[in-house]
Amino acid sequence: MTGQETSSLVNNGKSANIVAAKNGYTNGNASTVQSQSTKQERGKPMRQILAAFVSNIGTINTGFAFGFSAVVIPQLKQPDSAIPIDDSQASWVASLSSASTPVGCILSGYLMDRWGRKKTLIVTEVPLILGWLLIAFATNIYMIYIGRLLVGLGSGMVGAPARVYTSEVTQPHLRGMLTALASIGISLGVLIQYTLGSFVTWQILAGVSTIVPILALVFMIFMPETPNFLIVKQKPEKATKSLAKLRGSTYDVEREVDQLQNFAMKNNTNVKMTPKETLAAIMSPSALKPFGILFLYFMMYQFSGVNTITFYAVEIFQDSGTNMDKNMCTIVLGVVRLAFTVIACVALRKCGRRPLTFISGIGCGVSMIGLGVYLYYKYQWDHAEPPIEAVNTWFPVACIFVFTITCTLGFLVVPWVMIGELYPQRVRGIIGGMTTCSAHIFVFIVVKTYPFLSSILYQHGTFMLYGCISLIGCIFFYKCLPETKGKSLQEIEDYFSGRISTLKTKKGASVLPNYDNNLNNTKPPIISVEKDKLLSS
Repeated sequence: MTGQETSSLVNNGKSANIVAAKNGYTNGNASTVQSQSTKQERGKPMRQILAAFVSNIGTINTGFAFGFSAVVIPQLKQPDSAIPIDDSQASWVASLSSASTPVGCILSGYLMDRWGRKKTLIVTEVPLILGWLLIAFATNIYMIYIGRLLVGLGSGMVGAPARVYTSEVTQPHLRGMLTALASIGISLGVLIQYTLGSFVTWQILAGVSTIVPILALVFMIFMPETPNFLIVKQKPEKATKSLAKLRGSTYDVEREVDQLQNFAMKNNTNVKMTPKETLAAIMSPSALKPFGILFLYFMMYQFSGVNTITFYAVEIFQDSGTNMDKNMCTIVLGVVRLAFTVIACVALRKCGRRPLTFISGIGCGVSMIGLGVYLYYKYQWDHAEPPIEAVNTWFPVACIFVFTITCTLGFLVVPWVMIGELYPQRVRGIIGGMTTCSAHIFVFIVVKTYPFLSSILYQHGTFMLYGCISLIGCIFFYKCLPETKGKSLQEIEDYFSGRISTLKTKKGASVLPNYDNNLNNTKPPIISVEKDKLLSS
């Protein structure tokens, strides 16, 4: 080291000590300040993981609702069934849960902003428990109908609160991975119903399904409310306690509470809104832009054929001409979906939202077109004189599995995660409910229109259409979908409101505005331990 460099370092150290002395700190405790600073960067991950896990237990019921009808209808149609049903009644058993799901989505959005995320998650379990009990003890078809309506209502109510709660109690480096737990819960629920339904009666299956909402209700009672909601309700003391439980004792809780308070004051999120003001907030660019993006995202990914494969898997495997066991293929498909949902959660933390979306868009488009082309040739073979035996019957099965894998990596996870990320704090609950409502409406439309499309376009034409929609969607995703990986909720809100122009962060810089500018900075500056040692010598 040269004399000039040493002199410069000493002068810088003196300046640092002068500033530190003004705040009541000396060289003797500089290393302590340094140590405290390093502890304040991130909270304890296990506490955040536990809170996210508990809040997403209820999402398993959504998978239960999807998978239950697939196993209960064949049992009810048996000649010795305690409640025999015909085809018309079977269609009601399958569809009634979807009819009440959008209502639950809207209701949960209202309750989230009025009662809070925690209380809403507790309330959502009540119709689920009642619904499963009604089905388990049903003595006529109408009890099953009412039970399915209640289960659908609860399934619709749990979606948005689980994701919003997770996004608000976790830090950006964990948020994407943990918010995706909801998708894992749905896939797990479908697999559980498919598997258990092969061994037990539908009454026992409904009774076992009651266990999940009961556990979710009990565990959620012990979880804290989100600090974001408590700040909005002007309860900073409770927000501090909530963050302390979620981050641990070594984390600078006061600093994050100050940031949340300053952001709330800056954007008037802590002021109670009238219905007119709520409508204005929903129609503002910071809410309307992300809603438009996610609305189109859900529409395009649903019309890629994902739930057509889920609801008609056995029939599609049968129509493909494969020699494999259709039920076994369906169970394996459920296992693959669950496994790659877990992989997608990890990939969200590493890869971001946009890359996974492109993987889904391109993979789903190519696999659906490939399946459609094969089914076109099979149609020609079946109608030839004489009929030609199908060849390469492994190919359509491979297309279905490739479709499921690529779809799960992005489409089944990313938009649901972004529900908890993109919306402004003031209306995050209600507009999150609107988004999940639109998503389930698209599910209903796609599943209902598949038989109609197959009758006019044939199966091969329908799947080719799905593939083309998926590929066209990639253009929209490239132009409009923002990358939110590693961004704070305040950053994302500022981006859509126009306060910042981009979410791309240059190296060494942050696009997040300094929300502490108007606060009294009582924290000491960080003093380098190396400088302190040099000055002492």
